[in-house]
Amino acid sequence: MQFIDEVKVYIKAGNGGKGCVSFRREKYVPKGGPDGGDGGRGAHIIFRSTRKVNTLLDIKYQQQYRAKNGQGGMGKNMHGRNGKDLVIPVPRGTLIKDQGSGEVLFDLTAEGQEFLAVKGGRGGLGNSHFKSATRQTPKFAQPGEPGEEKDLMLELKLLADVGLIGLPNAGKSTLISVISSARPRIADYPFTTLVPNLGVVKYKDFKSFVIADIPGLIEGAHKGAGLGFQFLRHVERTSILLHLVDVSEMAEGDTADNFEKIIGELELYSPELLNKPQAVAGTKLDIKGDSKRLDRLVLYCKDKKYDFFPISAVTGEGIKKLMNYLGKKVEKCGKGSSEPR
Repeated sequence: MQFIDEVKVYIKAGNGGKGCVSFRREKYVPKGGPDGGDGGRGAHIIFRSTRKVNTLLDIKYQQQYRAKNGQGGMGKNMHGRNGKDLVIPVPRGTLIKDQGSGEVLFDLTAEGQEFLAVKGGRGGLGNSHFKSATRQTPKFAQPGEPGEEKDLMLELKLLADVGLIGLPNAGKSTLISVISSARPRIADYPFTTLVPNLGVVKYKDFKSFVIADIPGLIEGAHKGAGLGFQFLRHVERTSILLHLVDVSEMAEGDTADNFEKIIGELELYSPELLNKPQAVAGTKLDIKGDSKRLDRLVLYCKDKKYDFFPISAVTGEGIKKLMNYLGKKVEKCGKGSSEPR
């Protein structure tokens, strides 16, 4: 499935139904008078968050939404039917923004949360409302009011407890495939992962947390280089950042330098990201070679006071310890699920 996390949309609420001009004419009922009913309200347009939707793909291919108009009033003081509200499902974590100003109108983070984006127009009053002692046969009624319309920008920021970040081929996809039921694409070349992947990790009885595999960052990502810039927004909602650094003998560059490149990109994108709890995992321990690259990273993390975990997703070495650590951190941040999601 194609992953879409940003889309422009035009929405138009329904117009109100017009009021009715009618006079009561029944046998044996003299001077029946006006009995025109009111028009119905136009339909609202509502955005509702749901975990059943993971991307804005559907909205990408239908960028205009028009709600139904209210029904016109009828004789015998019959009220027109209100337009049925149009509910648009979006993933949890969707920001609703004004397309012109960029102002955030609402942030849909909870399951089932709703945002009334545009209101339907009020129905017009029928002529029965305008009868008076001096105007006993009003031959006019109100038209319905037009519904609101807006140009919006929808932006999705994934809701995850832990964000996996690192250079391409650092082992993020392999790790998330081992610790969860997520099945990302894995290969031995850069940028295998083209979209963020979410996985649910169970670390205790009836305890779990959500982990996100963010596509590989490279130097210059904050300016749009590589794929990182497109998905950096998805680490903004995470509680913890887990840096994955390749310590294998086949990796290029110094391990500490590689780690600092990613830290630099996060800081240039948003300095606030560095205020999040962060830990480091040295990956591909099973092919570490003479351990010089691993030792260099261990000393660096000790000096900078980062919690460090050497792991191998292939053999499982260090995985349980790392998952318990992340689970406790998530609980400390007040997130995580009390039951499997």
